[in-house]
Amino acid sequence: MIEILQRWAGGEQPTSEELEKLAEEECRDRGRMAAFGIGPEGVGEVIRRRSQLFQSLLRENPDLPILSEQLKTLWTLWLPLGIQLAELRQTLGRPPVQGILGGQGTGKTTLATVLSRVLALLDYRTLSLSIDDLYKTYDERQRLREADPRLIWRGPPGTHDVDLGISVLDRLRHPASGERVAVPRFDKSLWNGGGDRTEPEWVTGIDVVLFEGWFVGSHPVDGGIFETAPAPIVTESDRQFAREMNHKLQDYLPLWERLDRLMVLNPVDYRLSKQWRRQAENEMKAKGRSGMTDGEIEQFVDYFWKSLHPELFILPLVEDRDRVDLVVDIEADHSVGRVYRPGAWD
Repeated sequence: MIEILQRWAGGEQPTSEELEKLAEEECRDRGRMAAFGIGPEGVGEVIRRRSQLFQSLLRENPDLPILSEQLKTLWTLWLPLGIQLAELRQTLGRPPVQGILGGQGTGKTTLATVLSRVLALLDYRTLSLSIDDLYKTYDERQRLREADPRLIWRGPPGTHDVDLGISVLDRLRHPASGERVAVPRFDKSLWNGGGDRTEPEWVTGIDVVLFEGWFVGSHPVDGGIFETAPAPIVTESDRQFAREMNHKLQDYLPLWERLDRLMVLNPVDYRLSKQWRRQAENEMKAKGRSGMTDGEIEQFVDYFWKSLHPELFILPLVEDRDRVDLVVDIEADHSVGRVYRPGAWD
């Protein structure tokens, strides 16, 4: 596959033999075909259309080197997902909201960037919205922390303005003709890293919304599970905090109801998030910027695991065919592994 894609990226036109070979390869991954709604009878036309989009995307986006660096991911994930979202836009007759659940290092930002370029080629305008953009104001979060000193960092359930998120998604999904929608934005650098809202971004004519975050789409679990919860939930105080965060997830369910689809960027081992965080911090230090020590990283990640532990809230979703439409396994080197729909992977 990669040799063919490299030739196309170099400007060579697809041959019928190459298209046929890639169609055969596509049919060997039944899980991915099912995830993108591709049937064996129409795979030839799918490959032909994707090849055209592949070349156009590379030709028109020379400023995005990630496209040529990750040709396989572009072919097997980014392009078919972009096409699928464009088709969903046509089917719904309104902007769909694609939920993206993923933690540190899973590629949420890259995914959103590439999808916006793919959809632009299909004449659709994309908006990326993070759950971080829905944080309560700095003053509001300070009052939260005064009431509950355990909320040492923003991020867990309860630190977001859920009603704001519902209002924004409703207006984006069902915009009045020519309506300008104020999209909240959040600057993490304000207040010495405490972060605060900035001026909203005014948008109009949005066709597809990408709504991402580390627990987007997560649902409360049975409270009894915390009696035998995994580390770092080890003390009774930890368990009580986890129970309360679990309860606060109830407030987010109306927000998740605005999602038309949900995909999970699933690390093959959730503990990789600490490794990836260390890599990110070391890269910042190498550029002369400040970064967390290994001990601070350990404390930081443990804090989020104590609020919503991946083993309890994320892993069950990769098998939940009712709530999740697409699962993308992320390998230790950040590359894409299996791509499948729960219950449809063979």
